[in-house]
Amino acid sequence: MTNRQLAAQETKKKLIETAKNIICKKGLINTSIEEITKASGVSNGTFYTYFKRKEDIVFALSDYMFQKLYDEALAYNAGIEKRLIVYMTSFAQYIENSSLKLCQEWVRNSVDPDIFPDGKNKLSADIASISGLLNNAIQKGELKKDTPIELLAQTLTDILYGQMLCWDISGGQYSYSERTEKFCEKILGSIIEQYLEK
Repeated sequence: MTNRQLAAQETKKKLIETAKNIICKKGLINTSIEEITKASGVSNGTFYTYFKRKEDIVFALSDYMFQKLYDEALAYNAGIEKRLIVYMTSFAQYIENSSLKLCQEWVRNSVDPDIFPDGKNKLSADIASISGLLNNAIQKGELKKDTPIELLAQTLTDILYGQMLCWDISGGQYSYSERTEKFCEKILGSIIEQYLEK
C-alpha cells in the first residue's frame, strides 16, 4: 500500500471515529457533515471523497466495527456454539457500550428502505455474518450439510435485533448484553444441537 493510500485510509478512519463520537452524543439527525469534518480537521469536500451522505457513515461504522467482531468470532478456537456465543455477546456488548443514540441509527438504517434502497444495510450485513459462521462450521464438519443456514442466520439475527430494539425502546433500562448472554446460555444450544454432526 502506498503512502497516499495509507493516508486516505487514516482519513476515512478518522472521519468514522469522529462521527461515531458525535452521533453517540447527539444522534445522526442532530449531527451535520460540517460538524464531523470540523472535528476531524478536514474539509467538507474530503468527506464527500469517502461518503455520499451522512447516513453512509453510519453504515461504514457498522461495517468497520462488526466485521472485526465477525473476524474474532470466526477465529475463536472452539465449536460453532461457542463461536456464535462470542459473536452474539460481543455484538450486544458493542451496541450497549456505544450509546442509545447510535443504536437508534442502526435500527433506523435497518427498517427504513429509503436509506439504502439497494437492500445493503446493517441487517443484511449481520445476517451475512451469522451465515458465514454457520457455513464455516459446515466446512469444518461441525454442522450437517443440510443445516438450514439462511433460516438459522435470520432467526438468530431476529433475536439479536428484537433484544436490541427492546433495549432501545426501554431507554437502556436493563442490560442488552446480559439478556443476550442468558439467551445463549439457556436456549442457543437447543437450537443448534439438532444440526450438529455427531
